[in-house]
Amino acid sequence: MPPEQAEHRLSLDTRAARNLATTTKTRPQMQAITSRWLLRMLPWVDVAGGTYRVNRRLTHAVGRGRVSVVQNGADDVWIISETLTELPALRGFGDPDVLSAIASTFTARRFQAGEILVEAGTPVTETFVIAHGRLNRLSTGQYGGTVVLGVIADGDQFGDEAFAQDDPRWPCSIQATTAGTVMVSPRREFRRLLDQSPALREHIQRYLEGTRKPVNKRGEAAVHVAAGHVGEPDIGGTFVDYELNPREYPLSVSQTVLRVHTRVADLYNEPMNQFEEQLRLTIHEIRERQEWELLNNREFGLLHNADYGQRINTWSGPPTPDDLDDLISMRRKTRLLLAHPKAIAAFFRECNKRGLTVGSANVNGHEIPAWRGIPIFPCGKIPITDGHTSSIVAMRTGEEDQGVVGLHQVGLPEEYEPGLNVRFMGINRQAVMSYLVSAYYSTAILVPDAIGILENANIAAPRS
Repeated sequence: MPPEQAEHRLSLDTRAARNLATTTKTRPQMQAITSRWLLRMLPWVDVAGGTYRVNRRLTHAVGRGRVSVVQNGADDVWIISETLTELPALRGFGDPDVLSAIASTFTARRFQAGEILVEAGTPVTETFVIAHGRLNRLSTGQYGGTVVLGVIADGDQFGDEAFAQDDPRWPCSIQATTAGTVMVSPRREFRRLLDQSPALREHIQRYLEGTRKPVNKRGEAAVHVAAGHVGEPDIGGTFVDYELNPREYPLSVSQTVLRVHTRVADLYNEPMNQFEEQLRLTIHEIRERQEWELLNNREFGLLHNADYGQRINTWSGPPTPDDLDDLISMRRKTRLLLAHPKAIAAFFRECNKRGLTVGSANVNGHEIPAWRGIPIFPCGKIPITDGHTSSIVAMRTGEEDQGVVGLHQVGLPEEYEPGLNVRFMGINRQAVMSYLVSAYYSTAILVPDAIGILENANIAAPRS
């Protein structure tokens, strides 16, 4: 301060007074902390043995996966042969040479918006894999009009009946709603390979025998029950068969080593404990990664392990009330919806267009937006693809309802929180203390319809 100004002061300067004052401080803040609703809403099961086995009834119906397509240019498109085993008729077939031969029969074919690719009732002469584009499945309604049965898009396939049936017919018509590309394999080429490969013929025969076994509407081995009879007829016996090789979920782990210098821990612990603050922020980061893994891990993450039969596409692009109704109707007791905040905003825009009001639900004292009474929780860890498409997840939770459960183990040595422990690793020659922070977790889908996904939802805001 210039001397001439100091001469005119009548009291102590505030800058000098701060030398005698105690500063009021906050705890260290962290911008990356999110609400982590998935971790909060999942029922957590204690996995004492480190592995969780999901036993199910024996299923004869083979699930449908997705064949992968690689595209390096407009005309450079091909099938990844190993993924052909995602087709029900080829599930479990392991001859790579035959799979490569089948993949080589696929060629790229372009289509335009409005084009009819197949007509209902005509013979199935080709198998299609969608490389890019969106198509509608059409049929004739009860009163003669055309009805839309569903939407198929990138990665879906149709016509694979040609691989196994003798005289298949198209059950519905397929019409393109956008321009795109499909990979097409003629049925005659597959029949030629079938004649040349005894192993492929034997595999297809086993598949056909499995499809002829009695099943319920979910494809599980039928349980024979007598009903509606009178008198004293013989009542047949039955039993419930189980899968011989049920899936097991080992606990995954997220770990880091927290280092704190002894001088810092000894001298600078007032008014806040340095180690506790370091540990608090480290645990937040581990929990954030844990939630990301529960959604995106390829081994057990929900987005990758949801059954393909429980995935649907939007009718028109953006997530509409009709799309969420379809998603909810695919299962009983949908407990929650999970979506990226931008996907929620896109859904709100569609509701606003229709003059619909989104309700709310009270969850643990928080007012959460809800549709049909089902809360819609924000989750920024659901990815946005290509900057404009995302997914919305619907799930039923809990073991009693055969839903989705989180897995962890409680009672760990030196446990700090359920499923998370902090273990002292010692002090090195530089006087730095090390602590191993570990979180053990996984998630399991007890039955396929416990979770469903609305895929390829366009979340980009339209031009005004």
